[in-house]
Amino acid sequence: MSTATAAVSPTVSASAGIVFDNVCKFYGEVLGVNRVNLTIPKGITSLVGPNGSGKTTLMNLMTGLIRPSRGRITVRGIPTDDPERLFAQVGYCTQFDSFPRGMTGREFITAYLRLFGRGADEAARLAQSAIDRVKLGEAADRRLAGYSKGMRQRIRLAQSLSHDPNVIILDEPLNGLDPLVRAESIALFQSLGAEGRHVILSSHVLHEVDAISDQVIMLSHGYVVAEGKIQEVRGEMREHPVLIRVGCNQPRRLAIEVLRQPQLLRAELIESAPGVASGLLVMTRDADAFYLDLNRIVASIPELEVTSVAPADDDAGSVYDYLVGRGQGAQS
Repeated sequence: MSTATAAVSPTVSASAGIVFDNVCKFYGEVLGVNRVNLTIPKGITSLVGPNGSGKTTLMNLMTGLIRPSRGRITVRGIPTDDPERLFAQVGYCTQFDSFPRGMTGREFITAYLRLFGRGADEAARLAQSAIDRVKLGEAADRRLAGYSKGMRQRIRLAQSLSHDPNVIILDEPLNGLDPLVRAESIALFQSLGAEGRHVILSSHVLHEVDAISDQVIMLSHGYVVAEGKIQEVRGEMREHPVLIRVGCNQPRRLAIEVLRQPQLLRAELIESAPGVASGLLVMTRDADAFYLDLNRIVASIPELEVTSVAPADDDAGSVYDYLVGRGQGAQS
């Protein structure tokens, strides 16, 4: 890209989302994704699904690295077949290593920014800012060949952030990170989302997806099977039983009472220690009816104290299992 082109700031709507309009992608006769209609808002969006479900294809389509076989994609108002304007808006951190031999981390990011059209001084300043943001300052002037897997992951992340994009796409960004760096990276993703950017990521660690995501997109065999906030998706699945965890001081007494309710399918004691029950795990066809019955039971038994009530399967892994079947799993 020329310096003159890079200096032009693209005109986009700050409120525009990432829009997939009836998008299909085939690799010959192999399906990548099919009939995708999505509008991805600002904030953190996680892609959930096993290997081969279409997550990476969806990411590559957003970045313009591949073209759809059918349909149209716009990113904050920019069509993905306009690569120069798109590139100024998007940062992409893939899960694959590909580094020039002999370069340091700082040189790697600086060279990227120079190719992007930035002058030497600006490139040096932006590279330092990105390195600081991923907390890799001490290793910035070491050769990439000596980096650990986690350090290589962080320098790729720094590269994707270095030109200050409004859309950050992260393919398995937590792979290879130790617990401390993983926590720092999650905090970084949350801060980027809070700044009003689009942050799209995929992760094998579904409890982290639940903790950091504003919304999820669940994929299976190239199709979007659900989208939205986890709680909203789970709430629409009325035909599936719901697991609810109840903490209380008399779980056996509570079990006797709730087992009389017609919507209840199962109740089992939760043991905090062998032989010591601290609560009850119930499976019900109708969560709303169960909550009403629970209120009535507690009001009628003064000595019964309920300390907590929470869904036990209100997470990405459980919802995905319900939608596509436990045999397939949700491991990636």
